[in-house]
Amino acid sequence: QVVEAAEAMRPLIGAGTIVVPLQNGIEAPERLAGVLGSDHVVGGLCRLIAYVVASGQIRHAGAEAYIAFGPLQASAGAGVEALRAAFARARGARVEVPADIRAAMWSKFLFIAALGGVGALTRAPVGIIRGQPETRRLLHDALEEIRAVAAGHGIALPADIVGQTMAFVDSLPFEGTASMQRDIIHGRPSELDAQVGAVVRFGERVGVDVPLHRVTLAALLPLEREARRELEFSIPS
Repeated sequence: QVVEAAEAMRPLIGAGTIVVPLQNGIEAPERLAGVLGSDHVVGGLCRLIAYVVASGQIRHAGAEAYIAFGPLQASAGAGVEALRAAFARARGARVEVPADIRAAMWSKFLFIAALGGVGALTRAPVGIIRGQPETRRLLHDALEEIRAVAAGHGIALPADIVGQTMAFVDSLPFEGTASMQRDIIHGRPSELDAQVGAVVRFGERVGVDVPLHRVTLAALLPLEREARRELEFSIPS
């Protein structure tokens, strides 16, 4: 829905307006720029575990609330510091302007795409995934595939990004789940294409094979297409 949202907000865009996408994935800035122009778009991400309890009611279930954003090009950077100061005055979230927003976005993407895919396959919370040797290895290997794709695109991730991410996974609440995982489990349209699908696409662009993500995408696509009413099927009891 990024393109549709960009079209809807077009009348609100002034000369100095910047738009900060916080969606999971790494393609939102490009899609926003296609509608609003690259001068108005910066990169961004957030980290927290939250879900919709009811209409207009969100529960923050775990992880420190964190937001980061930064210019993808110099012309979009003028308002970034003012926005950072505004967020800093707000309570309950940590805000940061990383030196390399692309690397920061890929670091988040590496974490959420791997955990969302493995979580959707296993239908288990993060405490189970990290605690079972087989699923812990599965998650580790998914992280390694995304690290290799990022390297193929020249993204300067930390050398120990996989180890850092596994340590972060170990710090999460036992019952934590990813948004894509929850949507697939409950039969809702999900971020499967923006996360697992994006790993496959970005890998193909630089000749990096991602067999684990290709299998994950293929395994979950029937459920995704059913949720989007592109397929209809049932399993006999």
